[in-house]
Amino acid sequence: MTALLELENVERVYGEGETQVRALDGVSLKINAGEFVAIVGQSGSGKSTLMNILGCLDKPTAGDYRIRGQNIAALDADRFAALRRDTFGFVFQRYNLLTSATALENVEIPAIYAGLNREAREERAGALLTKLGVGDRMTHRPNELSGGQQQRVSIARALMNDAEVILADEPTGALDSSSSGDLLELLEELHQSGRTIILITHDPSVAARARRIIEIKDGEIVADSGGQALAEANEHYQKHQSAPTLFDQMSEAVKMAFRSLRANLFRTSLTMLGVIIGVSAVVAMLAIGEGSQKQVVSSIETMGSNLLFVRPGAPGTRMRGSAIATLTTADAQAVGELDNVIAAVPVRSGRETLRVGALDYQTTVDGVSSDWPAAQRWSLDQGAFFSGDDQIAYRSVVVLGATVATNLFPDGGAVGGYVFIGGAPFEVAGVLAPKGATAWGQDMDDVVLVPITTGMMRLFGQNYLSSITIAVEDTKAIAQTEAAAHALVLSRHGTEDFQIRNTASLLESVQETQSTFAMLLGSIAAISLLVGGIGVMNIMLVNVSERTREIGVRMATGARRSDIMVQFNTEALVVGGLGGLIGLALGLAISLTLEGFGMSISITPEPAILAFGSALAIGLIFGYLPARKAARLDPVVALASE
Repeated sequence: MTALLELENVERVYGEGETQVRALDGVSLKINAGEFVAIVGQSGSGKSTLMNILGCLDKPTAGDYRIRGQNIAALDADRFAALRRDTFGFVFQRYNLLTSATALENVEIPAIYAGLNREAREERAGALLTKLGVGDRMTHRPNELSGGQQQRVSIARALMNDAEVILADEPTGALDSSSSGDLLELLEELHQSGRTIILITHDPSVAARARRIIEIKDGEIVADSGGQALAEANEHYQKHQSAPTLFDQMSEAVKMAFRSLRANLFRTSLTMLGVIIGVSAVVAMLAIGEGSQKQVVSSIETMGSNLLFVRPGAPGTRMRGSAIATLTTADAQAVGELDNVIAAVPVRSGRETLRVGALDYQTTVDGVSSDWPAAQRWSLDQGAFFSGDDQIAYRSVVVLGATVATNLFPDGGAVGGYVFIGGAPFEVAGVLAPKGATAWGQDMDDVVLVPITTGMMRLFGQNYLSSITIAVEDTKAIAQTEAAAHALVLSRHGTEDFQIRNTASLLESVQETQSTFAMLLGSIAAISLLVGGIGVMNIMLVNVSERTREIGVRMATGARRSDIMVQFNTEALVVGGLGGLIGLALGLAISLTLEGFGMSISITPEPAILAFGSALAIGLIFGYLPARKAARLDPVVALASE
């Protein structure tokens, strides 16, 4: 008959050279299925090391260890974990219950890593706790249980996966005599039901309850009373297996993450603060940048994206346009005859003081042609624009912007009234529809328009232009029209004493500038996210250090390295995800508040998705190293951690 557990010349050595400690020295041992074995010895004799090797928490330095004839030496970490999960149940001296979990949740742990679904898991855990006499304490945490109750919860956890072998390390060491008696009776019942019981103790009276006693001293077996299985039927004891599901594993990882983070709520909040600030900064700053860009673009588009501006002065000239006498109304007429040109409007500007009764108002007065409304795509709110006949007849008529009309005619009725400009009376023909301010704060409605001919004769005293505004019919051919206008004016002047600006190219340039500005704002905010990510990593590293024993317990109950990786990475993702959601809400609140104060804000889904995705990525990336560190811990070292 093949032994259930078999050790052959097993050695376990710690350290090297002069610091070398030989915990086990050539131990050979066979334990059959269904035995009740007590391993006794004084402290330091090697009995706990022997239990760790028997329970696959540790590997021998030399020698062979076989479980049902299979040598474990060649097993990798995950198959080693599977052996612990499917074969062994541990009852620790210090119970090793998770302080943040209830009794029921503690018992469920092994089944989580075995893949048992939630309903079946809770049902079995509840039945075990009830059977062990602590069914009324399922929702209590370890600090709300007595020592005996905690030990019973520990036994229920050991039985959760129908473990074939129960390993109990000094199970009565922290119990009173009454609780110790109850525990030993419970172990005997488990033995009667077919389990193989291996009891580690230094107490002879406890060892006497076993059917076989093995004494160990200085790492060697010095006595073995011998024994055999309780009954042949028990040799074939089989536990129930179940297939794990990925969804259940992930949902449990999220649940454990929230429970762990809730246990250190204040620290978790501080950790999330960096992520919250980073995400909210990204959302708010990009909303400001996007809003600013749209406002500038809207202002330029209001001017007209189909316009060309011809200004006097050679390229690179530093003199102001109004002081350069190169452009004439004849140039405007010639350009107006080009193909694809709706209108070529001559413009002459000057600052003048307007008076109506006792009211004075200083503003810009532009002399323009009657084609100005068509070129600018600007309608009138009241009255009509002056006509070509008014222009030819040098009539003293004026069209007011909405701001000027409001200041000079506060009671309304501007059309038909008279305005004195430069001492000469002008009849108000119409009032322009209001357009508001540009992105750079210029009031577009603060304008006064007079016929170009009248302005040159009565106001400006000069016959050259400040600019020519060309309205293009087909914007797809605006570049060709610009080239044609350039060639025409150059041929008329004989020298390049003018410049042509394209609003389409200006719009593109502004958009590029604003995009760069938005990227700069986003980069600054991203630094906050990076700092938040470093905070997540630091706290997760602290978590690993503080929860080393918990990691050991999880490994002892069957958690693979990948399970530990998933758990700690999930915790980091939860921190990043929660911080991202709160940051999104805060960023939107800041954006809406700024919009309420009059700032141009544009809230779009892309920055929010980017920021939240970055928060999740930060949780995943910065949580990887702590999770990897946790997954690589040695179960024995982790369990011994204080």
